[in-house]
Amino acid sequence: MSPEGMRKVTQGWGKAVDEKREKEAEAVFDVKEQPRRGVKVIAAIEKQASISTDGGYVHIRDEGWKEVKLVIVSSVRPKKESEKGTHPDGRRYKPYEPQMMLEKHSYQAGWWDANQMGRHQYLEGLRRDLLNCPKVGSPNDGAKWINRITRENFPKATQITDWFHAAEKMWHIGKQTIGDKQERSDWVAERLDELWLGRLPVVHSELEKVDTTKAIEPDDVEMSIGYFHNQQTRMKYHHYRIAGYPIGSGSVESGINNVVHHRLKRQGRGWHRDNVNPMLAALGELHSGRFEQAWAATQ
Repeated sequence: MSPEGMRKVTQGWGKAVDEKREKEAEAVFDVKEQPRRGVKVIAAIEKQASISTDGGYVHIRDEGWKEVKLVIVSSVRPKKESEKGTHPDGRRYKPYEPQMMLEKHSYQAGWWDANQMGRHQYLEGLRRDLLNCPKVGSPNDGAKWINRITRENFPKATQITDWFHAAEKMWHIGKQTIGDKQERSDWVAERLDELWLGRLPVVHSELEKVDTTKAIEPDDVEMSIGYFHNQQTRMKYHHYRIAGYPIGSGSVESGINNVVHHRLKRQGRGWHRDNVNPMLAALGELHSGRFEQAWAATQ
């Protein structure tokens, strides 16, 4: 098959997949009291699940860079002894803190607004049978739109602010307000130790002492400090670890790179707006391991 023929087949199939998922998402969202109507469960998660949502950017011809959104649903299990180690930032788990593994991922991505993403997040959750899953965690970067749609769709899910975003914010505050490198490193390390151990009142007390007038960008530092106050109900990391919840959203960030950017963000690549969602629909099914089912359903 010629490259042009392959392109037409791919775009045609992707368009069919995209049209099908749009109809399904609209249908199930309108009748939440009967959410299973017309939705086929594929690879149901029976014990523990994780659902994370995020955004990435794609260049649209004549329109510039636009945000596309992606949701990933994963099965969660305890790590085997041979898989265990330290937390990615070097912190050690206590013996009573189970280390967890995310696997069997499925994805949906599209050039959508928050409400449209909400419909597809819900639909993907139904496909993985999250409504019957007894334990669901949702680590995310803390964006208001993500917290809102996740709360509306899966109110029983435990929402968690991604640990690495929190650590990044704390380092930003330190870099903006403390000039001496060693003093800054010590201050950040102490705050992160407190956050890791669940000493949130101490964290907030120390952040209140920060002199934002010393910052290069005082308003930006104020926003970063506010981040910890606004996210505190989702920062109980010591409880999450003991309960066996993953506290990082690295899986969705990897999903953005692997599912979206790897194909749609190549150097010099620009996409016509009509081809973005068909391509993302096709990539989502491919990376979810559902290519054969999706192909058969659209023939």
